[in-house]
Amino acid sequence: MIKFGKWTYVALLSITAVMQQVTALTAEVVETTRIAYPQTERTDQVDDYHGTTVADPYRWLEQDIRESTAVREWAEQQNEITRTYLDQLPERAPIHARLTQLWNHERYSAPAQIAGKYFFSKNDGLQNQSVLYVADQPAGDARVLIDPNTWSEDGTVALAYYDVSDDGKLMAFAEANAGSDWKTIRVMRVDTGERLSDEIEWVRWGGVSWTKTADGFYYSRYPEPGADEKYQALALNQMVYFHKLGTPQAEDQLVYRRPDEPEWTFGVALTDDDRYLVMEISKSTDAKNQVWYRLADDPQAEWKPLIDDFENQFSFIGNKQNRFFFITDLDASAKRVVALDVEQPGRQNLREIVPAGPQILESGRILHGQLVLEYLQDATSRVKVYELTGAHLHDVPLPGIGSVAGFSGRQDDTETFFTFASFVTPPAIYRYDLSTNSVELIRKSHVDFNSDDFEVQQVFFPSKDGTRIPMFITHRKGIQRDGNNPTLLYGYGGFNISLTPRFSVSYVTWIEMGGVVAIPNLRGGGEYGEDWHQQGKLARKQNVFDDFIAAADCLIENNLTSPEKLGIQGGSNGGLLVGAVMTQRPDLYGACLPAVGVMDMLRFHRFTAGRFWCDEYGSSDDAEQFRALIKYSPYHNLKPGTKYPPTLVTTADTDDRVVPMHSFKFAAALQHSQEGDAPTLIRIESRAGHGAGTPTTKQIDLVADQWAFLAHHLGLEIKPH
Repeated sequence: MIKFGKWTYVALLSITAVMQQVTALTAEVVETTRIAYPQTERTDQVDDYHGTTVADPYRWLEQDIRESTAVREWAEQQNEITRTYLDQLPERAPIHARLTQLWNHERYSAPAQIAGKYFFSKNDGLQNQSVLYVADQPAGDARVLIDPNTWSEDGTVALAYYDVSDDGKLMAFAEANAGSDWKTIRVMRVDTGERLSDEIEWVRWGGVSWTKTADGFYYSRYPEPGADEKYQALALNQMVYFHKLGTPQAEDQLVYRRPDEPEWTFGVALTDDDRYLVMEISKSTDAKNQVWYRLADDPQAEWKPLIDDFENQFSFIGNKQNRFFFITDLDASAKRVVALDVEQPGRQNLREIVPAGPQILESGRILHGQLVLEYLQDATSRVKVYELTGAHLHDVPLPGIGSVAGFSGRQDDTETFFTFASFVTPPAIYRYDLSTNSVELIRKSHVDFNSDDFEVQQVFFPSKDGTRIPMFITHRKGIQRDGNNPTLLYGYGGFNISLTPRFSVSYVTWIEMGGVVAIPNLRGGGEYGEDWHQQGKLARKQNVFDDFIAAADCLIENNLTSPEKLGIQGGSNGGLLVGAVMTQRPDLYGACLPAVGVMDMLRFHRFTAGRFWCDEYGSSDDAEQFRALIKYSPYHNLKPGTKYPPTLVTTADTDDRVVPMHSFKFAAALQHSQEGDAPTLIRIESRAGHGAGTPTTKQIDLVADQWAFLAHHLGLEIKPH
């Protein structure tokens, strides 16, 4: 039951009155009419993996939707069926209205102070893209610097990132079109907003690093792909270049490349004292990297290794003269801070500064000549400040239990800014004074809901092997534990990524309607350090699925919900999670929402960024790893004649991170395998990618579709309160 504000109640009363008259008829049509899906061609494609033959009847759906007429027509037919189904759900209109109302609030990023100017983004509420501002005070009058909403009529061209020169006069910024990972870097003057002629293409990830004199910047790029390979070809042979302002990209100076190691990627940064260029080299999504450096003022200077293997993480956080500080997991699953003199490279010369402790070290920065370190304790944030000698000074006073982000700045800055939020606390921006250890609220979001009506708890439950797993549960106060609560179980479990408390108007909408939101911290994430991550990757990936299934069992055993009232959701690696558990336990869920998921675990490494994930998942090219992958690969474990839960697969046509072929093949196989009338639909967004840069209108439409699908199949009654 939704508790609406006054004006929404009046506006939706008439909608509900009409809805009550048509609900029974509409529901009957939805539930009793078996969907006539497109006749998806099945081929006789069979592959031999180390002596095991594996059928792949939907291989043709791997073709780029922009290049293949057959794939494009299939997607259009699927979208038409899905759109017809979703539009007739009586729950969709009131959900869309409430989402729009909640979304319509001012949202800010934490300011970044550079040369006395403060840069931050703001969204007035329903703007498709946030606008970048610059001000003379952190919360004072501001001027628009970049408004991406003017870049396209449909709001699908986004500002991906920006980097300001140390003098605050120039800014390089990256445009992303239709959610693609490909970026175009441009340059502008901060004082006038004038765009310069500079244009850098074929950039995927990372930012730029300006020189001290702001005459140019360092960046990483890929070779220009073939016309038909832009969105699907493997990301190989990244290179580091220097771009001198006012010159064409073709004249940029090559700084570093490794043609003998095409899978390596490079990130270059200039130290705050302008003395050194520091390069971190990676070869996968694993936080294991090499570190090289060279003198910044000599273009002919030799690159020298500090750490020359991929055994551990070494994240550079700052330097004091020739002494470099790193966060590392070397001999410390929870991570620690170490220092290394550039004149004495190698692990054997590391000096421990801040030892590992019971809390998990997530990130850090040198500010005001001090170490500002962000930690996790049971997936909630803590921030501590240390001298560069390692002596603990104090903890940063946070406004509550939740998540923080920010703390950017230069090493001599005395102020920095951070964002704080929790499940029931909208994001607020705080200024932190390092000289006094004081925190000041400068902005907060005002969202039209009553947080006092909500309750958050953290519970712990045993997984299949007895491992203790935490889970956040949010719902209305006074909820009845009668097993009848429609519940959304969301998970991720991979790539060392931690799920911490965050505010979501999508979740607020679901909870207001009477639903429950449950978020477990599965193995494979980073909530409890590198050991926690290792327990959920490669041959241990099944632990992640077991943890999620145990979370579902916990909710059911404690009478919060029941299988027919339980919906599950996850995106990307979380989409893989949903695909895997719904094939392993189709009886356990009332509805499934796999989004932009990695569904073909035998061929993911052949497309775009997929080859980066082999350290996380393994590769079918390896016989032993193939045997682990084939056991849970969602696409390969769908069994014809099985009753799968109602499922809404979502993806986007311009996703070049997890290419849409994963969702295409999975949806086709699911429709072929489904026994019974439960819908198995796929929703394919146009001019959108993996998520970043998606316009507000498209975000609201997507969530409205997902929540209406869940509400309908989990029996969530929607009424004005």
